Amino acid sequence: MTNAVKWSKCILLIILYLGFYGISNSYAQVISSSELINNAREYDGKTVFYRGEAIGEVMARGEYAWVNLNDGENAVGIWANKNLTKNISFMGGYRVKGDILEAEGIFHRACAVHGGDLDIHAQSLRLVKAGNKSKEKYSPRKLKISFFLGAILLLLWISNLLSVMRKQK
Repeated sequence: MTNAVKWSKCILLIILYLGFYGISNSYAQVISSSELINNAREYDGKTVFYRGEAIGEVMARGEYAWVNLNDGENAVGIWANKNLTKNISFMGGYRVKGDILEAEGIFHRACAVHGGDLDIHAQSLRLVKAGNKSKEKYSPRKLKISFFLGAILLLLWISNLLSVMRKQK
């Protein structure tokens, strides 16, 4: 093998490596809500990937629906075709962990269609992790303290009532 062939193969491998490395790092990079809010001008009108817990409820508006996704820092409104939202099983709230969804769509820092609100018009909505209902966990210690404080409150109320009755006589 000549040096030219060896160098050609080496250069080809480097180009392929850099090509795949660049693609894998740039594809589907999820952006946080803080990043979107703080750099809204930079992302305005661009396709973004945003991931968060579905919270509240799906709000249908004709052929479309609103879904709020909370990434733990802030919630962002997602405007999507109603068909994209029909597979959402759990919406986060009291005693419910909502589905974790990833939205790909066009980011609007001041959407002209929706009264100037910051939103994402989703082209796809993908389930990352299913949500679930959680059972309420009661602390026996807190329960005992509650009964103890309730008993003290009852004694104070009875004492006050007796004091008022004595003054009326």
